[in-house]
Amino acid sequence: MAKLALVLAVAAFFASLFSWGFRRLPGESWQFIAAVPQVRKKGEGWRAVNLTFYGFFNASACIFSCGVVLFLMGSLGVPFVVTLTVLMILLAICYPASRLVASIVEKKKHTYTIGGASFVGFLILPWLIQLFNLLVGPGVAPIPLAPMLGAVAIGYAFGEAFGRMACISFGCCYGKLISQTPRAAQRIFGRFCFVFSGETKKVAYESGLTGMPLVPIQAVTAVVSATAGLIGLWCFLNAQWTAAVLIPTGATQLWRAFSETLRADYRGGGRISTYQIMALVAFVYSVAVLLIVESAATTTPDLTAGLRGLMTAKAIVVLEALWLAVFMYLGRSSVTSSDLSFHVVKERV
Repeated sequence: MAKLALVLAVAAFFASLFSWGFRRLPGESWQFIAAVPQVRKKGEGWRAVNLTFYGFFNASACIFSCGVVLFLMGSLGVPFVVTLTVLMILLAICYPASRLVASIVEKKKHTYTIGGASFVGFLILPWLIQLFNLLVGPGVAPIPLAPMLGAVAIGYAFGEAFGRMACISFGCCYGKLISQTPRAAQRIFGRFCFVFSGETKKVAYESGLTGMPLVPIQAVTAVVSATAGLIGLWCFLNAQWTAAVLIPTGATQLWRAFSETLRADYRGGGRISTYQIMALVAFVYSVAVLLIVESAATTTPDLTAGLRGLMTAKAIVVLEALWLAVFMYLGRSSVTSSDLSFHVVKERV
């Protein structure tokens, strides 16, 4: 009963988030949180750095994902610090990779790619876990490989779903014009399209598609990813490790490969994009890893133990610090700027 309640609670959270986000975030007012004065201009005013909802939602998605992984591994008795160590190393590699891969594939220095970052993460995670198990002392139990891969796959699926709110807010990863899709797609998406507003959104300055009905590809990706994460979560809670890995991984990566056909943003040259190849390779790689690793765990998930490890001051402070670090990394816009001026309201002095 507790397992079902947990899955339903997560489903209710995403349903509420999507219901609000899909309606509000395409609007112009949901791109910037604040503008912070940075450099004094000649004469009057300041040049400011813009803090974005893109960074807010990505940071929130990150800690949600990490919280899920910490909870699931804690439910198997893996110490908090052990899981956290692996996650921090993984994030320290993947976040820089998100910019590096985008610069290689898209030839843009000031953009990020979750597809590239996740590809790197899928490749290195099994080796990172194995390396950790080799280096730890005899007093530390090894990390069970298949359950850890499952926990991260589930966390990634939830993070992908949550993080798509950032894409909607910034107007990136946008879909094709409804009129450019097959008739069947037009019937499906005609009533549920996205219409972006705001000249500083990527959909505007890259393609000039503001005010036009577009395939809501970010929304569909969010729903697919959240659904895959929920199914994976149920499998994990019932100690079905292979399904917990393959269902979230397969759904997110195979959908990423297909969804590229409905996107209008630049994804690199060629009929098949580099990101599509990465997604397919990541899925095949995950299947291959599962074929050669031991999938048995020493225990079944204990929800109380998982919550106990997550609801501590140490865990909360770590996740808050991680949120702030990711927000400062992704939330400071480098492709937009703003000018500010200040004055005294004399009648109120």
